[in-house]
Amino acid sequence: MSVSVQQLGSGPELTLLHGWGMNAAVWTSITPALAANFHLNLIELPGHGESDPLPEADLDQWIDAVLEVAPVKSHYLGWSLGGLLSQAIALKAPECVDVVGLVGSTPSFVQRDGWHDAMPQSTFDQFANALADDAASTLKRFLGLQVKGLADARVILRDIEQALATRPAASDAGLQQGLAILLNTDCREQLHGLQGSHWLFGGRDTLVPNGVADAIAQLCPSAQITTIVKSGHAPMLSHADEFLAWVLQTYG
Repeated sequence: MSVSVQQLGSGPELTLLHGWGMNAAVWTSITPALAANFHLNLIELPGHGESDPLPEADLDQWIDAVLEVAPVKSHYLGWSLGGLLSQAIALKAPECVDVVGLVGSTPSFVQRDGWHDAMPQSTFDQFANALADDAASTLKRFLGLQVKGLADARVILRDIEQALATRPAASDAGLQQGLAILLNTDCREQLHGLQGSHWLFGGRDTLVPNGVADAIAQLCPSAQITTIVKSGHAPMLSHADEFLAWVLQTYG
């Protein structure tokens, strides 16, 4: 089993983890600016891009797979599922993490007891069933959610699709394992111990409700929280300048 990592740039180590169904090309538009300030490690999650899937959907195995190819110590920048994985890495192996930046992420993507700012499990199950029936159409609809509500949604969506097409598509196993991790992972009780975390939210995010930011402030009092009011789920694509300014401030 091998995990793909692309390395470029110079400066402090910065490890980037993309979201579910994506690949490292999602960072393409901002890679040159990041590489001018950091040594980048663009890791593709198991079963995504050029990374092989793991035998099963086990969070600890995903963590170990990332740590095996990441620098011994690094800043982390995780988006969506990559943000959930970055939280888990920082909690399990804090000695490997400097500052962790979490974009469009949450400690639990699915509603649970006492946690309502998330996707209802019934909606999640419907999505999983649709993926099993028609993966291509379901992924296309999911990409549309990344830009829903944005003024230039069509242009951004086209750019995402073109970038992602330059890398291998996620495998069925990778997609199913990623969904299982999204469904089963709940980091809320551990967040009080998460040090050096910076969270970036989009005010128009349709996948991570606005209430998550307030909840994070309660669960992790040391968290630094920023919201780009007019952004959706993928601020690095829709609001690149503001996103890059946040990155430089976070890891500067």
